[in-house]
Amino acid sequence: MSELAERFDTHDPGEKQLAEKIRCDACPVMCYIADGRTGACDRYGNRAGRVVRLDPLTILDHAAETGQAVVPFVAEGEAWSGELISTGRRFVTAIGAGTTYPDYKPAPFIVSQEVEGVDLVTVVTEGIFSYCGVKVKIDTDRHIGDETAAVRAGGEAIGHVTTGEYGSQMLSLGGVHHLTGGSKAEGRATCDALLALCNQQPVELAIDGGATVVVQAGRAPVIDGKLEHRMRVGCGSATIGMFAAQWRGLVDEVVVVDDHITGVVSEHQAGKVLGWPDTGIRIIGRRSTPGRYFKVSEPGLGWGGTAIDDPLSILGPWNAGKGARPGLSLLMVSTTGEQFAYYELDEALKPVEKPFPERLRKSVSLIEENCEPALCTVLFIGGAGGSLRAGVTENPVNLTRSVQRLETYVTVGGAPVYVWPGGGITLMVDVSRVPQGAFGYVPTPALVAPIEFTLRRDDYLRLGGYEAEIRSLADIFSRGGEYLNPRSSTGAPETNPWPPLVQLRRNGADL
Repeated sequence: MSELAERFDTHDPGEKQLAEKIRCDACPVMCYIADGRTGACDRYGNRAGRVVRLDPLTILDHAAETGQAVVPFVAEGEAWSGELISTGRRFVTAIGAGTTYPDYKPAPFIVSQEVEGVDLVTVVTEGIFSYCGVKVKIDTDRHIGDETAAVRAGGEAIGHVTTGEYGSQMLSLGGVHHLTGGSKAEGRATCDALLALCNQQPVELAIDGGATVVVQAGRAPVIDGKLEHRMRVGCGSATIGMFAAQWRGLVDEVVVVDDHITGVVSEHQAGKVLGWPDTGIRIIGRRSTPGRYFKVSEPGLGWGGTAIDDPLSILGPWNAGKGARPGLSLLMVSTTGEQFAYYELDEALKPVEKPFPERLRKSVSLIEENCEPALCTVLFIGGAGGSLRAGVTENPVNLTRSVQRLETYVTVGGAPVYVWPGGGITLMVDVSRVPQGAFGYVPTPALVAPIEFTLRRDDYLRLGGYEAEIRSLADIFSRGGEYLNPRSSTGAPETNPWPPLVQLRRNGADL
């Protein structure tokens, strides 16, 4: 049997092999694992006949400098000297904690910690998320695909393009229908892409009828092989409003070319307030309000997110009766300042390109300076469901209501989350604020994400929490948990607050 086939072998191998292998029950796959080997997820292994969580339980130190080297605490089997451990602003995350599967048992770690005289409890578990996905925000002026177009990884549809936002293209990837509702190949491709994105690795995505995009959290996108540099400063109309005063007296007309709203300064209200004279310009597009035009072009990779390479193609005949004259100067510029050109009208009122004048370079540079860098943001979104909540309390709905009442503070790997209103615990987290490598998978397929619930001890007991399972920080440092993995500590990201203190501040009136 090949190594890959053996890793996915979940059938009863018979008495002889049972003596040589052990069965891991940390997820529904239930792998049989030989000594020294790992399960299909690469997260659990057989070490001398024991199921061991291979990654260390990660403890964040909010008092240490960010990015310090990982320092192991006491590993399984090592003697603890018994000295008191300075807990400082430490936080036991669910990274490396293990899960509640097969769903009948309490969370792997329920940690007691006193903060400013208040006893807090943090319930820690790695959740298995079949109901999960990512939202990808791509800050770029480029058109990457039509709304609802399928997004593919490895040829398999794993999501779709969703509504574009201001200067950003948005993707919705994953979800239970792609993970479990399609073919095995679709589910695996979806799981692989989500895992890589959540662990801040690059993923190449192909959009039906659109672009090929390389996406990585915290990095600029690569669109059809070209590294992007800027998102737009605003739409064409907004750009006119922002910089009209910079152009007054330097040029007779300005057109800011934009896929969505192209702006014309002489017609725009900003130009009118500044006393800008009419120029007789005509834009080929759908006129909205004065100085604002829709649909000057189809979307694309050209000027301002349009499909055009020649900006003059959006201009109609100039009207001498409304101010057009030979020598009239015209600046055309994109919403990122990356494309710009200067023209003057000839005797036939045709724009002729001229060398770009130095007097206008400052204004173009100002547009570029006001653009945010092109960037990919990956947000993990998941629903914390029944078995996960049952690891916190014997009556799972109590946890949902506690989260909704803000009595319980939710984090993912110590990072703050946004909890959506309405029913259930649907959370969203910026993966760049989660320690790298925090996400895992099971080949059902589903993602595994760390999740922590922090609340006051008395509130926890009122929820029906597992009081007998509450342990101190020192006890966890010294003894670890059922999966025998070592503990490790690393500096918490600077952007992340210390969760216990956040929970105290949210409930400060009760102190």
